[in-house]
Amino acid sequence: MSRTTPTILCNLCMVEDLENGKVVLQYRSPEKTHWAGYAFPGGHIEEGESIVESVIREIYEETGLTITNPKLVAVKDWPQDEGGRYIVFCYKATEFTGQLRSSDEGEVSWVEKDQLDQLDLSYDMLPLLEVMEDPDLSEYYYRKRTDDDWEKFRY
Repeated sequence: MSRTTPTILCNLCMVEDLENGKVVLQYRSPEKTHWAGYAFPGGHIEEGESIVESVIREIYEETGLTITNPKLVAVKDWPQDEGGRYIVFCYKATEFTGQLRSSDEGEVSWVEKDQLDQLDLSYDMLPLLEVMEDPDLSEYYYRKRTDDDWEKFRY
């Protein structure tokens, strides 16, 4: 049995303005992605790049903000239909500089954190946010039950 698995590595980051109670969200168009709606910005980890370097780079590319001291707060992962695994490292950053600007990845905006449940969020953003905010949880995992059904676990 092989101990290696083809893996896609990604990140996302909740950039939070603690003073104003706001977070940065990115709107992803349904025409561009299967994970449409509002979500935290992020992207793929590039070869030769550390996970922290990748989240700093992705947030700058997609928002114009330079984050410092991002904290790993959760991992989201699931097996892929074609084999392999998809892993998303979820960060939170409260230290940042720069001016918010959108990119080709989607429109970004500051949103009241307590209003997130009223937005057109990507399909699993609220349960993922719960994992990211709960110090007793660290992982949001999907296990496929049928072609159309996934069992979700929070650890």
